[in-house]
Amino acid sequence: MAEPPASLSGQDVGRWKESCGSFAYLTIKDRIPQILTKAIDTLHRHKSEFFEKHGEKGMEAEKKAISLLSKLRNELQTDKPIIPLVEKFADTDIWNQYLEHQQSLVSESDGKPRWFYSPWLFVECYMYRRIHEAVIQSPPIDDFDVFKESKEQNFFESQESIIALGTHLQELLKTIEDLDENNLKNEFFKLLQISLWGNKCDLSLSSGNTSSQKTNIINSLEQFKPFILVNDMEHLWSLLSNRKKTRGKGTVSRVDIVLDNSGFELVTDFILADFLLSSKLATEVHFYGKTIPWFVSDTTIHDFNWLIEQVKHSNHKHLSKCGVDWENYIKMGRWVYHDHIFWTLPHEFCAMSQVAPDLYAELQKAHLILFKGDLNYRKLTGDRKWEFTIPFRQALNGFHPAPLCSIRTLKAEIQVGLQPGQGEQLTASDPSWLTTGKYGVFQFDGPL
Repeated sequence: MAEPPASLSGQDVGRWKESCGSFAYLTIKDRIPQILTKAIDTLHRHKSEFFEKHGEKGMEAEKKAISLLSKLRNELQTDKPIIPLVEKFADTDIWNQYLEHQQSLVSESDGKPRWFYSPWLFVECYMYRRIHEAVIQSPPIDDFDVFKESKEQNFFESQESIIALGTHLQELLKTIEDLDENNLKNEFFKLLQISLWGNKCDLSLSSGNTSSQKTNIINSLEQFKPFILVNDMEHLWSLLSNRKKTRGKGTVSRVDIVLDNSGFELVTDFILADFLLSSKLATEVHFYGKTIPWFVSDTTIHDFNWLIEQVKHSNHKHLSKCGVDWENYIKMGRWVYHDHIFWTLPHEFCAMSQVAPDLYAELQKAHLILFKGDLNYRKLTGDRKWEFTIPFRQALNGFHPAPLCSIRTLKAEIQVGLQPGQGEQLTASDPSWLTTGKYGVFQFDGPL
């Protein structure tokens, strides 16, 4: 098989915008420093809280964490060499081995990977890992999540839309037993699309600024349909409905969801997961989140549990009913949460079977895996300069633990599996189509 193409990096000019830097370049130059500045501001604003909790030690820790993050921002902005991690953590050795590997690929005279010349996926992941290192090097505030406030704000600012979704689900569940196959399929497609467009609420894209869902997303589905560039929803329906018809009593039908953003998007994923169980398209749903704060708004176990608590204690009857049900699914083992350090490593997913064979084996138990969001898409496809028409399966580079589907709004200069001419037409009509989150895909790989 031919070598895959080169990785996207900060040294690229935009693939279709010759006059300016690529989205990768603009991310490293502008968005990442803004995210770091916001993290520093957040620590600073919590100074009195750290003092109340921990006294002088809390104040010293806050100063240390800010100093480490300021140093990181300076390294990035002056394109210094990327340095090894120093604080011992579960993944430190794997990270430093990966850094050594990057070093071996560098042709520059000093042989050191740099921010603007290394693969974008690597340096962006490395930046978030260094934020975590700055915090864990600063006890007693070493469990502080610098992104927690932004995630919670996203949830609270999206309340109206969340209530509308909870109401829609509870009304649907009243009649779900009576729906014929066609109506059930239509509801499944509706909730899949809600989960797709929920992915627009991405705080790393907005540099940590507010990115909430203010309107009722259900009312927008028809107008959003033309923006779905690859639509493999039929394959998902066929796979799950055929299994529902043929599985024996007591047989498991498992859907795994590899999560992206917490807040509003996580609500849309929970609504979809609830429907999968209630419609018997699945008997259990497994969720995968991050072990550490990641890409501003990615879901951790704290975010997962916090959101269910918030929904359960809502003063809106339909929403609180959702929260009670979701808590029960967890107690019954029908919803299962997993995390694993692999999700916050810089490796593309085709390396998973070597780097994290236990995680790969867990995913192989699924009958369908849904990968939410842009970062998962970048890791599925290796974040490389693929031609638009390269088949999705080829870009996966051997990663096939189970039938899988990427549910993603486009926020990076990468997209595969398009029809001939489709990418060029989009570029002509909307030059920034790859990076604004306006377009989405349901891209399936599995037995058809």
